Amino acid sequence: MKTLGILTGGGDCPGLNAVIRAVAKTALTQYGYRVIGFRDGFEGLIHDRTIELDYEAVSGILTTGGTILGTSNKANPYEYWRKDEAGKGYKTDESETVISTYRRHNLDALVCIGGDGTLTIAHGLVQRGLNVVGVPKTIDNDIHGTDQTFGFDTAVNIIAEAVDRIQTTAIAHKRVMVVEVMGRNAGWLALYGGVAGGADIILVPEIPYDLDAIIERVKFRGGFESSFTVIVVAEGAKPKGGGQVVDRTVEGSHDPIRLGGIGKVLSTQIEDATGHESRVTVLGHIQRGGTTSPADRILCTQLGHKAMQLVAEGRFGLMACIQNGQLNSMSLDAPAGKQRTVPADHPLIAAARAVGTHFGVNA
Repeated sequence: MKTLGILTGGGDCPGLNAVIRAVAKTALTQYGYRVIGFRDGFEGLIHDRTIELDYEAVSGILTTGGTILGTSNKANPYEYWRKDEAGKGYKTDESETVISTYRRHNLDALVCIGGDGTLTIAHGLVQRGLNVVGVPKTIDNDIHGTDQTFGFDTAVNIIAEAVDRIQTTAIAHKRVMVVEVMGRNAGWLALYGGVAGGADIILVPEIPYDLDAIIERVKFRGGFESSFTVIVVAEGAKPKGGGQVVDRTVEGSHDPIRLGGIGKVLSTQIEDATGHESRVTVLGHIQRGGTTSPADRILCTQLGHKAMQLVAEGRFGLMACIQNGQLNSMSLDAPAGKQRTVPADHPLIAAARAVGTHFGVNA
């Protein structure tokens, strides 16, 4: 009997369990594999922490948020963070430990479900001779090489519902309401969530904003009898000539910079300049949690099944992906060092501008 390993790495994301289910059930029922899961991402391979993924273990998890395997965004085996007796942090290379664990369990293949960091590590393991297939994941939708990542649709739904609810408060109090969303350096969540929620102003990292233009727009909207303004801002948005707002840095993480705080900065600036009462809401990890949207469940099932097909065909070093609306595969090194950002000529930006949405600059 062949043995398949599965892990989920990086941040949590809606749909992780749905992909685990799809990979495992395909492996168990269609190909007759034994399936084991590694707990907490690459931590599981470093410390040999596993769980048996039989049919019962992966039943009933399609709609469940989070991941039954756990995850970690601070477990890069090539730069694994440890502390000495004095509590001082240092990095070690634990890739040989990972390879030993892989071989100890007699794995025929390993499926790594994660974002650009996880997939980059996976590609490194392929170069060391391991049979690895990837499944791209992130709510940010910023992985190069795939048109869409699972988790994105769920997060957009959450953002749209939040903006819907916040808009009623904005109308009631004639306020400026600023909603800060995730996305790192890509504005997909802000763009799609903002358009779906009918935001008046959308600020994305790809279009550095002009504060004066925003203030002008808020004042213009203040001339209406029922004056209010809803602004959706990506955490990575920045003013022309300025930088992003950094909340903190996290030692040992693949991506140590944690953005956050732009909503508060913007809200204060707008209130000071216009006199309009302004409030900020940071959606944060609400965007990652809860049940998975139907569209994401379908996408997860397709990607998980595709990943297992790649394993069965012996096509390693690849990740399952969506290209031009069709299931496909491409090299795991495609996302390395790259991010899929919103192009300035994206049709949704043009459509949003046509219905009066402002993007922080006077076109």
